[in-house]
Amino acid sequence: MIVVEKLYLQAGSFRLNDISLAVPNGSYAVLMGRTGSGKTTLLEAITGLKKAQSGRILLDEQDVTNWRPAERNIGYVPQDGALFTTMKVREQLAFALTVRRQPRQLIQQRVEELSHLLHIEHLLDRTIHGLSGGERQRVALGRALSFRPTTLCLDEPLSALDDDTRQRMYTLLEQVRRQTGVTTLHVTHNLEEAVQLADQLFRVEGGQVTAVPVPGRV
Repeated sequence: MIVVEKLYLQAGSFRLNDISLAVPNGSYAVLMGRTGSGKTTLLEAITGLKKAQSGRILLDEQDVTNWRPAERNIGYVPQDGALFTTMKVREQLAFALTVRRQPRQLIQQRVEELSHLLHIEHLLDRTIHGLSGGERQRVALGRALSFRPTTLCLDEPLSALDDDTRQRMYTLLEQVRRQTGVTTLHVTHNLEEAVQLADQLFRVEGGQVTAVPVPGRV
């Protein structure tokens, strides 16, 4: 569960003021808004990458407002994926578990599980050089899910993909949500993504966040 209560963030002349939202456990929420509206800023506050001036952030009923990013149990996929250029895909998927000093056998098992879930078994021994946009996003998603986070934050994860690949990613993201139960907050400016994926839809405009109906849903 993600709960934001009366959050205030300011950077120079830009600010988000009195932001509140709630995403129930296992839900897929989409946050929309124009470029520069503050979507990524809010996502980074939730992940702990930006500090709020006031307000609270709760994850699974714990106040994490002052916790470091690594303590929040959030899987995060930034807009560029932030994959390691020198690592093989297998190592990318294992990275978060390796730094957490998990047993080698457990890491190997988790890499196999993720590669099967994301249909990237054939990529495990390749580096990211030469991978397609969709393949890179699958690897980035796998790395974010590797340590079984309770919350998943995605920043424009499909923005650079062609239409066919984007459609396949819709199916994959729904499958991931169904199989893992992870609570997800997905930032985008693409209405189609919201229609395809969202249980809840929020819009950022004028420094405020409001809940709006998902188009086409009763």
